[in-house]
Formats: sequence, structure tokens, C-alpha cells
Amino acid sequence: MTQDELKQLVAREAIKYVVEDAIVGVGSGSTADFFIDELAKIKNRIAGAVASSEKTAARLKGYGIRVLELNSVDELPVYIDGADEITQHLHMIKGGGGALTREKIVAAVAKKFVCIADESKLVPVLGEFALPVEVIPMARSYCARQMVKLGGNPRLREGFTTDNGTVIIDVSGLKILNPPELEAKINNIPGVVTNGLFALRGADVLLLGTASGVKKMGSE
Repeated sequence: MTQDELKQLVAREAIKYVVEDAIVGVGSGSTADFFIDELAKIKNRIAGAVASSEKTAARLKGYGIRVLELNSVDELPVYIDGADEITQHLHMIKGGGGALTREKIVAAVAKKFVCIADESKLVPVLGEFALPVEVIPMARSYCARQMVKLGGNPRLREGFTTDNGTVIIDVSGLKILNPPELEAKINNIPGVVTNGLFALRGADVLLLGTASGVKKMGSE
């Protein structure tokens, strides 16, 4: 099976976690796009969606799915999103597409976080994928120097501005043995909005697309 076919497989499986007549949180990226395509088929059975990026909002609206602002939503039963890397402990690196802050906020509100990914995303240790760190533009150089102190090799994502008007530093060379600790440490650096480690609030369920079908990890 191709990578896209595996993504489609988990996107279809994720529909089972969508709560009828409720609002669903929707992530960003290629795997989330496949989920949106599937969600469109049952759009009359949901109350609407909260999008984690402007791009996701546009795709949802394109299908005629009602998009709500998070501030107008009291509760969110489930958030469905992909990952750039994920471990068996369901700690993730996200933010390859640059929507990490909004993704993290929507995930924090959701009662359940379902991660959908193809098997190439499952890794023993996080860090092969460069860790995105979203920063206030005036703090860019300072934050990059702090990343060097943590053993990373920071690089500004050239020509990219987030939906929040901030910039992203991609940090390679990190071998992340304690994701929750590093997530908190980086978030405490002045000028950092947030970083792409999703460990303090990881996924509750992982739907992993494999050649032999969808493998489920985590607690239902």
C-alpha cells in the first residue's frame, strides 16, 4: 500500500470516533486532509468543526462543513490530527506544517485526542524529525541560541509566517529521551510561543496505518 492509501485507511477508521451531533476538532496536514474528506461524507451528522489552521478551515468550508471559533465552543469530545513522529508512549512531534500552536490549543480543549498516522511515523525515540519551535519574531535569535545550549541545531524556517504572525525555528540534532521535560523546558524560554512536542498532552489513541490494516494503540 502507498503512504496515501495508509493515510486514507486511518482517516476512515477515525470517523468511528466522531460523536454524533457534536463538534469535532480537526487538525492540519496531509493525513488530516484525508480525514476531512471522510468527514464530508457524514457532515449532516455533526454540529460543526473547530479548525486548527486557516488552511484546515478553508478545506472544511469547501465541503460545506460549519466551522466554529474555539472561543464559542463549550466542549469538544474529540480532536483528530496527524503527527510528524510518534512513539509507543503516544508522545509526538508535530508542526511540520506550522500549525503547532493552534493544534496544541485545540488538543488541550478536547476530551480525547485521536492521532492518525501511517506506520512510517512510529519511532522509538523522537528527534529525527526537526522539532518546530514557534517564537515571537523579536526573540528569534535569542531563542535559537537557547536551542544550541540544549544541544540542537536551529534553523529559521525561511519565508514562513504562522497563522499567528510568528516565526518557526526548526531544531535538528535532538535525541529526545524525556519529551515532557523538554517540552516544558523549551516553553519556559522567553519568546517561545510553544514547541512541537506533544507530550504533556499526548494522544489518547493512535490509529496506525500498516500494510496489514489499522493498528490501534492507547486507551479507548
